[in-house]
Formats: sequence, structure tokens, C-alpha cells
Amino acid sequence: MAVITIHCRLISSKSNRHQLWNLMVQKNTPLINELLLELSQHEDLEQWCELGKLPSGLISKLCDQLKQRAEFEGQPSRFYASAINLVDYIYKSYLRTQRRLRFRLQGQQRWFEMFKSDTEFKNETNFSLTDIRVKARELLDKDLKDSSPDDYFKTYESTSDLLTRSAISYLLKNGRKLPEKPEDYQKFQKRRRKLQIKIEKLQKKIDSSPPMGRNLTNDSWLGMLNLVSNTIPQTDEEAKQWQDQLLRQSKSVPYPVMFNTNEDLRWSKNKKGRLCVTFNGLGKLVFEIYCDQQQLKWFERFYEDQEVKRKGKNQHSSALFTLRSGMLLWQEHEGKQEAWQNNHLTLYCSLDTCFETAEGTELVRQKKVKEVVNLIDAMNNKSERTKTQDAFIKRKQSTLARLDNSFPRPSKPLYQGNQNIVVAVSMSLEYPATIAMFNMSSQEVLTYRSTKQLLDNNYHLLNRQRNQKQRLSHQRHKTQRQNSSDFFTQQESELGQYLDRLLAQSIVSIAKQYQASTILLPNLKNIRDSIQAEIEAKAEAKIPNCKEAQKKYLKNYRINIHHWSYGRLIDSIQLQASKLDILIQEVKQPIRGSPQEKAKQMAILTLE
Repeated sequence: MAVITIHCRLISSKSNRHQLWNLMVQKNTPLINELLLELSQHEDLEQWCELGKLPSGLISKLCDQLKQRAEFEGQPSRFYASAINLVDYIYKSYLRTQRRLRFRLQGQQRWFEMFKSDTEFKNETNFSLTDIRVKARELLDKDLKDSSPDDYFKTYESTSDLLTRSAISYLLKNGRKLPEKPEDYQKFQKRRRKLQIKIEKLQKKIDSSPPMGRNLTNDSWLGMLNLVSNTIPQTDEEAKQWQDQLLRQSKSVPYPVMFNTNEDLRWSKNKKGRLCVTFNGLGKLVFEIYCDQQQLKWFERFYEDQEVKRKGKNQHSSALFTLRSGMLLWQEHEGKQEAWQNNHLTLYCSLDTCFETAEGTELVRQKKVKEVVNLIDAMNNKSERTKTQDAFIKRKQSTLARLDNSFPRPSKPLYQGNQNIVVAVSMSLEYPATIAMFNMSSQEVLTYRSTKQLLDNNYHLLNRQRNQKQRLSHQRHKTQRQNSSDFFTQQESELGQYLDRLLAQSIVSIAKQYQASTILLPNLKNIRDSIQAEIEAKAEAKIPNCKEAQKKYLKNYRINIHHWSYGRLIDSIQLQASKLDILIQEVKQPIRGSPQEKAKQMAILTLE
């Protein structure tokens, strides 16, 4: 099943909104800003970037020190916990990105060392170009036949033979082919310079400043404006940095407050029968729920779960609550009133769709019971236990007793898939998704579905989306340079996301129709290689006898590789499949063949 997010607008009195706004703006957001500042100035930041993670418990220690200061004290405990969780989330994302960028930089630097002209190959290796070409032909015919670029690099790293290394570098430089014409040194120099520029850009991203928080007072912007007005930049780079800071649009609303336990939110109904919510730490502030009918059923379920537990005198476990966590935030909204009146207060809630039915709840209950029993058994197996461990066992036994009492929920049979039926989804440039319904026992394809068949009456939207991307590309570039609101990107993204959902819903619907147990998705790492091979085959078929024309065709067509978000489509399929508990498995997509053949081969690969 899936964890999904719903949201609603919160309505309350002016005094309640004003009080919450002041607490988040004057206390919580400055605390988060200070935590981010201390982390950015820490002496071990470089080491964290290399590792891609923070030391355990570091942010909690920093927060314990800061909350003793007058400007940060007096907040509810949930607000301090939220600040810790939010900063941890921000830095996890930042450090993962840093590690990925550094890994890419190392790869580009390694490739730059391998990237040599034909003359350099001869002078530095003492092998003739003929020797290198002969060895390259041997590798193409045997060891590296139908291999991806990654396989070339792995072979390069695993061998110490200088001739083999030179041949691999020579093949990679020439697109894994033996060139028919002598090397054009000027073109080689241009390619080398492009590689240098790519390395420089990666280095700039790595050297960029870490997360610095939200400045809600615009003090830093006014300071920068004063600096620019009275100081002449020493370099073009410094002038560019000043300009970027002046044009950067900062958030005008405070950081959200995260409630990571489902009992931090208390549900009730007022005299009018309208659903309301209060928050631990903000018990006196009551907010009414405003949302559409589709989401209202879930908020009603949150209330019902809590009422069942209350009436049962806490004999039910909150581990089986439909609600998992909540997030309280302000959404920016224009107006002429005070900020706490203009901006909309919104609540986002995450929930587990397993708890929608009695059958799904029972599966989760059995899983949690097993986990608790294992913990109790592990403690009981210890020869000597402390008082703390005995108290822990007692609490877990109490939890086990509460898990025996399930919540009343509607019955709906669970989806049962046939273990022999799988759906293989291939992805290509022209056809974002093609499926093959495969019977593993008979090794036969039951049916194919093309992108056109999957989208059916909505297929025209695919062409519209492609045309829209090309039409809006230039306009988006202009808005970014002018620092305007990027409406074009938003418009384009919404259509792409809509198509992703349509494709995902259609794929999962067909999987359900054939009672498939598993959906096979291509490994994203392999998709680019597959698409590159597809484009090269198109170029050769379209312009069979002109290498220069083929390269030009490839250059123009290659731009479209990034015009479809394959990762976003895969995420959509995973989300839809999780609602039925259909397994997802990643496999390597073949580089060559039609979309149908690729999908079929993906299924066959799982048999090996």
C-alpha cells in the first residue's frame, strides 16, 4: 500500500492566527536559521560532505544549547523537535547532493585524464596508432561487445595493461567506434574545452554556500543593496554574485512545523458539527478544517480513529491510526493586510492507505505484532536485565495487548496477484512506456500495450506536451534571466505530471486485469544508454552514408533525451502499484531492439 499526502486550509480567529504567526516567525524560524548557520560554519563540514551524512545526534545537541538563549526559549517542545527534524532533512538533502556532485566531478576528472588526442596516445604510450586501433577492434569484437560506457570504464580500471587502457580511451573518445577519418585536432580541442567547462561548473556547484535559512526581515537584502550602491566590484565574478543575491527571491513565510507522531494532532467537532484540530503544545488554539469532499473522508477517519481509542479508554493502539504525521505551514498569498492575515494557514497530513480497509489494517497489525514479539523475545533471552529493560518489556507487552484490538473499518478483498504473471515496462525516447504482459511459466507474452494504447483518448496530450516543451523552452530561458515568475515551467510540468499519472494508472489497471504480481521497471542508470543507442540507430537509418550529417542529427535529437522525466514516471508507477501491493522490481533494459522487444527481454532476464 501507499503513504499519500492530503491537505486542508485551517481557519481560526485573528488572535489565534496572529499568535501562531509570531511564534513561528519570531522564535522557530530564527532557531532553524541559527542551527543552519552553525552547521555551515562547523570545522567538520568538508568531512561531512565527503561522507554524505551528519554525525548522529549532532543537531539535537546544538538545539539543546540554543534553546537556553532568551531569543529561542519559550517554544513548545514539538517546535524544538520540528526544528531538529527540519534541519536534519535539509542537511541530509544537501550532503547527499554534495556527495553526488563530488562523485560526478571525480568521474569527469578521470575522463579528462583519459581524454587524449591521437598524437598524445602515441607520444605517451610508445604505441603506434595502428597498434591501438588493432587492440580496439579486438575489444569491440570480444570483451566489450554490446557493452555500456560503464562497462568500458570498469574494464579500464580493472586492467593495468597500457595498450588495453589506451584502446579503451580511444574507443570512448570516438563514441565506442573506430573512426574512419583522421582526427581533427581543432574539434578535439573544442571537446576538451567543453569537458573543462563541465568540470569547472561542477566545482562551482560544490563550492556554493550551504543552506543558510530564511531571512524574513529582508535585512541581508537591504545590506547587499547598500553594498552594491556604495562599492565597486573587483571582479566580474564578484559582480555576478552580488547580482544573484539581489535577484534571489526569498521566502516571506516562516518554516513549517512538523508533527512526526500521529497523536500530536487532536481532532474534535464544534457546535456546528465542523471538524476541528488542535496541536500538542498549542492546545488553546483551535482551527477549523476546510477542504474538498474527496479529502474530507480522510480527515473524518482521523477523528473516528481517535474517538474509538478514547471511548475504548486507550485499549487501542495509535500504531493503527490512519494518520501517520502532519505538517503545519503558511502558504504565501498576496494582499494588503498584515502577513498573518494575507497568508493562508495550511495543514498537510500523510496517511497510509493500508488502513482504509479492515483487511489492510489486519495485515499491518500482524506485521507490528510480529515486530513487538521479536523485541520481547530478544529481551527475555538475556541472562541479566536491568530495571530499565524490565520496564521496556512491560511497555511492549502493553503495546501487544492494545494491538489485539483493531479499529472498525469497511471490508474490501485484498488484491491477489498470480506469481507467474509479470508486467515489463520498457521506456524509450519516442515511446515513454511500452508494456509486455509476460507469463513466466510458459515464457510467453500474453499481450503488448504501446504508449498510444495506454493513453487511448489522451494520446494527443503527448504530442501537445512535446510541442509545448519546444515552444516554451526559449520563453522559460527569458523569464529565468529576468528573474520573473517561471509560469512556463509550471505549466509544462503540470502537463507532464498529468501524463505520468495517466500512464501509471493505465499500466497498473492492466496489471490488475491480468492479475500480475510484479511490475518490472528499467534501471534509470541504463535508460540513457538505451536511448542513446536508439538515437544512433535512427541517425544511421535516416542518413546512412554521411557521418557528419549523422553527428549533426544526433546533436539536435539528443536535446530531446531530457524532455521526458523518466524518474517521475517511474515514481508515479510505483505509487499506483503500491496501492494494490503489487511488487516493483528494477531490471536492466536492453540497449537495442524495438520497445516491445526490450520489454519482452526485460521479463526474460528475470528468469536467468
